[in-house]
Amino acid sequence: MTGGDPTPEEFSANASALVEGGADIVEIGIPFSDPIADGPVIQASSQRALGAGITPKKILSLTGEFSDQHDLPIILLTYCNPILAMGAERFFQMASKSGVSGVVVPDVPANADPQFHGLASKYSIDSILLAALNTPETRLRQILAETTGFLYLVSLYGVTGPRKTLSPQALESLKRVISINKNRTPVSAGFGVSTPDHVRTLIRAGADGAIVGSALAQKVQDHLGDPGETEQVLKKHVAELKQATRKF
Repeated sequence: MTGGDPTPEEFSANASALVEGGADIVEIGIPFSDPIADGPVIQASSQRALGAGITPKKILSLTGEFSDQHDLPIILLTYCNPILAMGAERFFQMASKSGVSGVVVPDVPANADPQFHGLASKYSIDSILLAALNTPETRLRQILAETTGFLYLVSLYGVTGPRKTLSPQALESLKRVISINKNRTPVSAGFGVSTPDHVRTLIRAGADGAIVGSALAQKVQDHLGDPGETEQVLKKHVAELKQATRKF
């Protein structure tokens, strides 16, 4: 979920609905004006949150409140600039106090900034790295060695957004990663993952997790002005996604 979308109060209720639906991990996005990895749905959710006065500090405050209420891992997705604007050490210190378990920063790849990953480790926060469909094997091995928590496998070319079908390349890439990884690091697939069928296909192919973002943000957008309905729709959809993770 994008933090603070569409309002701080509704975001908190919607995030709780994900937990009630059976989500194992909740990823909270810090709204950013130039989200290079995100498609129109997440961009729209970020603009709604920014319009509501959301800032990184407010996101961390909301995250802390959410962490106090729910016992499950919380991941922040952000970009490098908001972290640098706050000060990297201060950001990770505040994130740790807010109950954050891991961070995903799409524009800070492996080896780009050793200090960044060192600070995350200092505050017991996982640095979750991304791998793309076309990541060369040598680079993939490096990413697998450096990522902590899990590997975030980008399962399509392009930006985030709901999709009707999984790309054939997603399963081919997942198979390649599993072969190289040999179960050393959990692998979760995201980008375009939207439906229970997508989740079921990925889990049966060997993924340890499926990451769904834009499809949930779309449901928030579709039910703006009706908070109670939004919560119910999110809870129901997450329950269906969760059921699809069961192999038998």
